[in-house]
Amino acid sequence: VQLQASGGGLVQPGGSLRLSCAASESIFKFNRMGWYRQAPGKQRELVALMTLGGTTIYDDSMKGRSTISRDNAKNTVDLQMVGLQAEDTARYYCNGLFIGLPNREYWGQGTQVTVSS
Repeated sequence: VQLQASGGGLVQPGGSLRLSCAASESIFKFNRMGWYRQAPGKQRELVALMTLGGTTIYDDSMKGRSTISRDNAKNTVDLQMVGLQAEDTARYYCNGLFIGLPNREYWGQGTQVTVSS
């Protein structure tokens, strides 16, 4: 199972970015998929996730500024972010909990998001 993240880059404060995570397996084989981020010197933290049933959870810091969505046909999970600020600068990682016995967690390689003028 592989998760390939893309879409990061340099954006000015107030700007927007759309991250995409492409799974090598059907996204319906994942109990949940989501996005985490890790800034230098900080712990990795949840940004947003979506369960198999479609329930979404957002971290308070990104609530109202991000939208997680999925494309069932393309097996992708996207994260649209708006109103980005310097504190959103981090490496963003795609994550998925693959259904199995036992379930197994997978991580993508990450994509860098830098918010700077």
